Amino acid sequence: MGDGLHHEWDAALYDRQYGFVWQQATDLVTLLSPRAGERVLDVGCGTGHLTALIAESGAETVGIDLSSAMIAQARLNFPTLKFEVADALTFEADEGFDAVFTNATLHWIQDPIRLTMRMHAALRSGGRFVGEFGGKGNLRRLLGAFRAAVKAAGVSPPLLNSWYFPSVQEYQVLLEQYGFRVVNVTLFDRPTPLAGGENGLQAWMGMFVKWFFQEMTIKQQGRVLAEMESRLRPALYRNGTWFADYRRLRFHAVRVEPLQGHRL
Repeated sequence: MGDGLHHEWDAALYDRQYGFVWQQATDLVTLLSPRAGERVLDVGCGTGHLTALIAESGAETVGIDLSSAMIAQARLNFPTLKFEVADALTFEADEGFDAVFTNATLHWIQDPIRLTMRMHAALRSGGRFVGEFGGKGNLRRLLGAFRAAVKAAGVSPPLLNSWYFPSVQEYQVLLEQYGFRVVNVTLFDRPTPLAGGENGLQAWMGMFVKWFFQEMTIKQQGRVLAEMESRLRPALYRNGTWFADYRRLRFHAVRVEPLQGHRL
C-alpha cells in the first residue's frame, strides 16, 4: 500500500507490524479469481504479499507502487516476481492486462477520474477491475478526535483532506462514466486491531499519517496524542488493544467499451 504522497514508507516495519493491510484482503483475491495464463496488474502492491498470492494461480503478475522502499521490500520478499516503481496516474502498459487488482491504495490517489481512465487503458476489453479501499466514513472517529485534540492543544491544524473516501453511489457513477460495467460495489465497517498494545494508536499514526505532526514540537505532539487517546479510549480501545475504525469500499467492475471524447 501507499503511494508515498506525503512521506516515504518504512517498508520493513510495515511488513512486520501492519500485515493486516494485506491479510484482511486475501478474500479479495478470491473475488478477483485469477487464472493460469492471465496477466494481472497489482496497483499499489506494497510489499508484494497479495501479488504473490495472485501469482500462485499461475497468472503472470506485475506489481507497481510509487514507493521505492515498498518495491525494494517486495523484491526482497518475492525475488521471482516482477515489481516496478511506478505512478498509477501515469502508468502505461506494454500490453493489455486481463485484470487490474488493488488493495488499500486508491484512497491515497486524489485524482480518481484520471486513475480510472488509466486503469481502463491498462485493461483488455472485458478485463476485470477489482479492489478495495477506504470508503465514505473511513476513520471518522479517529480523524474527528485528531481535529478536536489539535484544537484543544491550540496547534495549527494540518491539511486533512489527503484522501479520497467515496460513497457507493459516487464510485459506481465514476466507474460507469469511464467505460466500466459495475458488477458490485459495497461499503462495510471493518474495525481493525492495531499492533503495539497501549502504544498501538501512536504507532499507527506514526506509520500512516506522520505528516500530521511535522509542524509540531515534540511537546505539542505528546499533548495531541494524549488528548486523542483520552477521547477515543471508550470507543476504540478494548482489552489492551487499539482499533482503527476502518470503513472499506470493495468493488468489482468490467471494462466494456473504449473511452471516447476523454483525454488522458
